[in-house]
Amino acid sequence: MADQGEQTAGIRAVPDADFHRVLCVVAHPDDMEYGASTAVATWTRRGVEVAYLLLTRGEAGMDGSPPEETRRIRTADQQAACAAVGVSRLDFLDRADGVLTHDLALRRDIARAIRRFRPDAVVGQTWAIEAPWGLNQADHRVAGLATLDAVRDADNRWVFTELLDEGLEPWPVRWLLISGDPAEDHGVEIDEPALEAGIASLEAHAGYLAALPWHPAPRAMLTEIAEAGGRAMGVRYAALFRGVELRSAEAEPDGG
Repeated sequence: MADQGEQTAGIRAVPDADFHRVLCVVAHPDDMEYGASTAVATWTRRGVEVAYLLLTRGEAGMDGSPPEETRRIRTADQQAACAAVGVSRLDFLDRADGVLTHDLALRRDIARAIRRFRPDAVVGQTWAIEAPWGLNQADHRVAGLATLDAVRDADNRWVFTELLDEGLEPWPVRWLLISGDPAEDHGVEIDEPALEAGIASLEAHAGYLAALPWHPAPRAMLTEIAEAGGRAMGVRYAALFRGVELRSAEAEPDGG
């Protein structure tokens, strides 16, 4: 078992022992479910409060289904996926799927969510053009970069001053954890129950997966991802991230 902060095979354990709240920000329903949700299951079982913020409802993601029907299917799928890993707070920004734009309004809306929830860590997705699985999708890149910027915006009272008018004071996020990044350097060790919960969370996207006959079986896929992460970290199973420490625990105000 890797200790907190221990360097293991080039991967350092995420120092999450004193995390109280984690906010996960991704573009679409199912984006959290390709490995990161196993870390979420690990945290929630320890009593960490985890919230999801999805920028779209994935309504452009099923070629044979009209957007309004797809929107309904994927919203329900995501609700079930959240329940599988102990997440009860799921919010949507309802941006249009497939055409996300990295603009000031998106940064402000994510910064607002950060100030409201006041997380210790934010989980985002990679903005790299070339991800480990191939060329990264446009919405993923926008979501990742906008989240990076919003984490900084959330801690700057002179950016989006209208948030102060809403009673939302600046909030300093301690860690940004980037899922799916080519430069993964941190990991969360996961156990068998957390892996099972993660598998259930991807399987919960049954409506979406039914439209993808070529998609690998969730159990085989996520087990392989967790085992590869474990080998990199020197444990049996792990969820990997690129970790950026933005502020030390000693410098953070008491979040309650």
